[in-house]
Amino acid sequence: MPAEGLFTGTKTMTRDEGYYATLVHELVHWTGPAHRLNRQMGKRFGDKAYAAEELVAEIGAAFLCAELGITQSVRPDHAQYLANWLQLLKDDGHAVFAAAARASEAAAFLRKGRSPS
Repeated sequence: MPAEGLFTGTKTMTRDEGYYATLVHELVHWTGPAHRLNRQMGKRFGDKAYAAEELVAEIGAAFLCAELGITQSVRPDHAQYLANWLQLLKDDGHAVFAAAARASEAAAFLRKGRSPS
């Protein structure tokens, strides 16, 4: 995580909301390794597993931000991911459902501190 002081507010999101929205995104990634929820993480930007993991992290962060009352704002770096997500969704019509299911598992894991099963 970048230092909290590096975050700035926007017209739609406070500095604190930017920090915590990023934190929950990164925490969703944290749930992915084999000893937690065992998601395929991907090796590099642009590969399908990486794109899927980023989609899981974004959806999971959206779930958690909504639950915690944190406003999220679209950031300029999201555009870099959109092309990869669009390709993933074109290649697999069920990808968004799989990502949402994994995001829900991650949110439950973070809430409970353990696997939801």
